[in-house]
Amino acid sequence: MRSIPRTESFPAHTPAVSQVFTTVLSHGPLTRLEVARRTGLSAAAVTKAVRPLMEAGYLAEGADQDAPPALGRPANLVRVDGGRALFIGVKVTGDEIIAVLADLCCRLRVARHVPLTDHDPKAVLASIADLAQELRIEADELGIRMLGLGLAVSGDVDRGEGVVRYSPFLDWRDVPLAELAAMTTGLPVTVDNDVRALTVAEQWFGAGAGLTDFAVVTVGAGIGCGLVVHGQVVAGAHGVAGEIGHVVVDPAGPLCHCGNRGCVEAIAGDAAILTRVREVTGVQVADTAEALALAHRGDAGAREVYARAGEAIGRGIATVVNLFGPERVIISGEGLAAYDLFAEQIRDSFTAAAFGSAARCDVHTRPLPFDQWARGAAATAIQSFIRAAD
Repeated sequence: MRSIPRTESFPAHTPAVSQVFTTVLSHGPLTRLEVARRTGLSAAAVTKAVRPLMEAGYLAEGADQDAPPALGRPANLVRVDGGRALFIGVKVTGDEIIAVLADLCCRLRVARHVPLTDHDPKAVLASIADLAQELRIEADELGIRMLGLGLAVSGDVDRGEGVVRYSPFLDWRDVPLAELAAMTTGLPVTVDNDVRALTVAEQWFGAGAGLTDFAVVTVGAGIGCGLVVHGQVVAGAHGVAGEIGHVVVDPAGPLCHCGNRGCVEAIAGDAAILTRVREVTGVQVADTAEALALAHRGDAGAREVYARAGEAIGRGIATVVNLFGPERVIISGEGLAAYDLFAEQIRDSFTAAAFGSAARCDVHTRPLPFDQWARGAAATAIQSFIRAAD
């Protein structure tokens, strides 16, 4: 829900304009011929779509200065002018708020981190508003217009309504975050689940660019999954598609906070690993960093806990691959700090559980700091801005 009127609209008067722009955004710079090939549009349709975008300053065209010398004039390339607009992306974790200023190509200009000591929505909104004001000052100094704010929160998030239905790490239920943030910042606001936001960034600007079917699996405090099917990020009818953290891989396993036993998250989430390491080693490690250090020092019990976590993650990934058949699975999240301890188990359990040719899926690790999760939130704001005119 975006209750604040936009001060500027993206000049996408036809679906072809949006299609051309997002193609250049993800794959550019490109020649017009290449844009036509990638979009399936005629050369005339590409020219017609490019014209309003260039007139409004969103696209620019020029010779490829990096092309090797050749006879004749160098080919002109169409590219997005990243400096045409700026967007704010905010990732809210259980103990920190990360905010970034990103240009239209989702390149980070500025990043800010502030601790989060109070989970009350009013307190969180006040911090977001303060960060947004700081970043608007940065944008003013750059002389570039700010056109949107994206917020990324873990849990069950209804992007269409802009409501956080349930966020376990914040203990939020039915918070109309988009409406409240729009009122406090004066910006058009997009709210999405943090893993889906990261998936949007990977689809347009990262390891998923050019793929029509892929998944992003995040490992850390929770186990999340973002899905792209036929080129679309999938939320599902109830907004919780991809919840592999609550796929049961061991019916006799530990109790999960969702009420079931043996969920992937109940075995491989940070809290589960920390609890289990304390149980099997008798060492009262204070946090995941200490648990990880204990395992790296060779403690057999701690290493077994991480190995079991890897098996659970591998089975969860196999479930995704068997159901949706993605070309690639991108594993990310802060839990990759332990990747050397469970990489083999992820690979082996995935291979064992994947059906037939699904085992050929490219499982790709991509460590990303929380700044990149905030960048994902900015990507959702860019996406909303571009699609608002559709």
